[in-house]
Amino acid sequence: MFKPAVLLATVGVSVAAMVPAPAEAHAACQLPVFGPGSRYHPKFERSRHTADVTNPWFPLKPRRTLVSTGVKDGKKALDVVVITPRTKLVAGVLTRVVEDRLYLDRVLAERTSDYYAQDRCGNVWYFGEDTAELDSHGRVVSTEGSFHAGVDGAQAGVFMQARPQLGRKFRQEWYAGEAEDVFWAVERHATVTVPYRTFRNALRTVETTALEPDVVDNKYYVRGIGPVAELSVRGPAERLVLVKVMP
Repeated sequence: MFKPAVLLATVGVSVAAMVPAPAEAHAACQLPVFGPGSRYHPKFERSRHTADVTNPWFPLKPRRTLVSTGVKDGKKALDVVVITPRTKLVAGVLTRVVEDRLYLDRVLAERTSDYYAQDRCGNVWYFGEDTAELDSHGRVVSTEGSFHAGVDGAQAGVFMQARPQLGRKFRQEWYAGEAEDVFWAVERHATVTVPYRTFRNALRTVETTALEPDVVDNKYYVRGIGPVAELSVRGPAERLVLVKVMP
């Protein structure tokens, strides 16, 4: 995943990231406390999740397509994300299937199927992905990063809170050595300009992974749309910005 913002902000939230979550009204709403991956075992009620993801910061409306362009690995990038009407059972939870296709210099370089579900309080959980990197002839050269929650120690993660708390850190996923993305929100009223339009009151987040410790990225989310920009803050220069939403 792709992931100019202020690097200082990414450093300044390190202490706040450990603030505990408020008590939830129901077990299905209890979000996991960030901690060492080996001890990370989030609890959730399978029957209290739904594939109908309506979180305003990350709505998954079936048949909607988001098109972004930018740069990755020094090449022109085109990313097409399709929210499908399909569902998939992962760890006993019915999830929404989202298809992601990344083209570099007009050649399909990566294809991914992502699996999301929402709990009864509106928090979005990430239950896994099937991803494949392709060579210039369309042959699969790697499936690194693929995982399904509940398989081989892999765990689901929190992808977006119903009411984002600034500074609270979450694991978006956990599969040791393969999928270890972490994020936290740092700003609720950011302004971001992309080809699609200028947005105010966007949510800005920071993303890191222990698998690439020198890489720090920012994402900008807009209510009713979801992610509109993914920009590198530290590490290789990478950028994806929203150009079209269909329908």
